[in-house]
Amino acid sequence: MRVLDLGVRDYAEVWRLQKELVVQRQVRVIPDTLILVEHLPVFTIGASRRNTPQEIGGIPCLGVERGGDITFHGLGQLVGYPIIDLKDRGRDVHRFLRDLEEVLLRTLHDFSLDAQRKPGLTGVWVGSKKIASLGIAVRRWVSYHGFSLNVSVDLRYFRMIRPCGLDGAVMTSLSELLGREVSTAEVKPVLLQHWAEIFCCADHALDVASITLRY
Repeated sequence: MRVLDLGVRDYAEVWRLQKELVVQRQVRVIPDTLILVEHLPVFTIGASRRNTPQEIGGIPCLGVERGGDITFHGLGQLVGYPIIDLKDRGRDVHRFLRDLEEVLLRTLHDFSLDAQRKPGLTGVWVGSKKIASLGIAVRRWVSYHGFSLNVSVDLRYFRMIRPCGLDGAVMTSLSELLGREVSTAEVKPVLLQHWAEIFCCADHALDVASITLRY
């Protein structure tokens, strides 16, 4: 399992990279890969909505292939894009989503937060507040898009929209819940530990690397 830690990147260039890696994974040129990244401010809208405005409040808005409705990505949000061949995992998309949630649940529990699933709603919640969102796409059984965990992101952006059809005030972050500034650098190693527990075999460690995008 390879992990690409991209730091801060524009959404569009990582979107292009995902699609390249999906093709490479389909023909087994690369192993299963997890991209970790923070994005410059952007709104994205999933395939469930047809009309996509060019921008909202001066922030670009992109229509993408993942499931779900509109959401926000910005600095202080840890985003993960798993490029994983689901043929090797029983072609079970629902189990894959539950596994992604489980990584997030375990990560948040390590920060002493009582994070939970909510029946009928994809994502991760702490009480009545949503702290992480999921939205994936699958092409020839290889996944892309993924999850976003609010670490210290500016929550005011969510109030400009109805994230996943919900009131924007429902969104929270690690920093808000813990009452201190939490960095994505603090969260990454915890998340990767639990990622390895769920997605890696005992004899296959994570290979963490950085990458230079050529766009």
